[in-house]
Amino acid sequence: MTPPTPGGPGGTPDDAPRDYDDAVHRAGYRGVFGPATSFLGLPRCDQGPTGYAGADVVILGAPFDGTTSHRPGARFGPQAIRRADYLPHVPYRPHLGLGIDPFGELTVVDAGDVPTPPGETEQAHALLERAVGDVVAAGAVPFTLGGDHSVAWPAMRGIAGRRGAGTFSVIHFDAHADIGDTSDFGTKYGHGTVMRRVLEAGIVPGDRFVQIGLRGYWPGPRTLAWASELGVRSVTMHELRSRGLDACLAAVLAQLGDGPVYLTIDIDVVDPGMAPGTGTPEPGGLTSRELLDAVRTCAQRTDLVGAEVVEVSPPYDGPGEITAFLANRVVLEVLSGMAWRRRAASQAGNGGAPS
Repeated sequence: MTPPTPGGPGGTPDDAPRDYDDAVHRAGYRGVFGPATSFLGLPRCDQGPTGYAGADVVILGAPFDGTTSHRPGARFGPQAIRRADYLPHVPYRPHLGLGIDPFGELTVVDAGDVPTPPGETEQAHALLERAVGDVVAAGAVPFTLGGDHSVAWPAMRGIAGRRGAGTFSVIHFDAHADIGDTSDFGTKYGHGTVMRRVLEAGIVPGDRFVQIGLRGYWPGPRTLAWASELGVRSVTMHELRSRGLDACLAAVLAQLGDGPVYLTIDIDVVDPGMAPGTGTPEPGGLTSRELLDAVRTCAQRTDLVGAEVVEVSPPYDGPGEITAFLANRVVLEVLSGMAWRRRAASQAGNGGAPS
């Protein structure tokens, strides 16, 4: 399969379906795999440059799980993440720790689900790449709700198509490195090969790519050596336990500086005891509290050009929906960190000290 190729100034991939706008119109705002809803009741917007005008952050659903290698169901993740909330659905969420309301500082809208057709990986990726590129062109930050982790490939391509390849770093929270050359089924484009494609394409330089939370029994030494030769830094759970999460995260942020950064979060970085609703659970991960603190810190300390949370599979989440609730709060923590950073920059520019 040939990967999508970015197009010209419009940012539309050359092989994006010509009926893209018709597909969006058919899907409407209706969730492709669920009823109409929006994240926390945020304002809905049309997909496309007009709909994104004036937004700081645009939430996009990527309900695609066509490359999962074990348990499917992540196509239902975007809607589950949007619905997982017990508070009244109004865009007001004061962060008690930071003393800031992210929706008071940022204009955040939900553009609904990108119509990613099941079984059509190339077409689905091309549609998502175009949607993300349109968000970036409008001057907003795309926040993608997955979907399996293969959606990171078109999302980062969409950003690189506007900003340029090699212009941003990546912080990757995951139990798995996702740097296999091919999947178990011999395919090139999958949720276990996505980061290799990103690195091979030069979208992100190896020394600007950091993975946090790796554990388990894959990949093998040869694959890990390939990544190491590129300069990829892999922070395993063994290292996190030995040095502590705070120390490891501080070292990562010192290495990458304050941005620009793309933040990609596979929910299976969390121990499956706290996040069972995922396709490839691996015991021994971060706690939910550790992940929330870590992603908020990343958003406070770096200039995010995009973010995503992926691999939430509601069929395995049980009656408590604890994985969906966690993913929902991951989004909120990232938005709160971004809002804190904006306020701090504003206060510094006005001669004040960040609160």
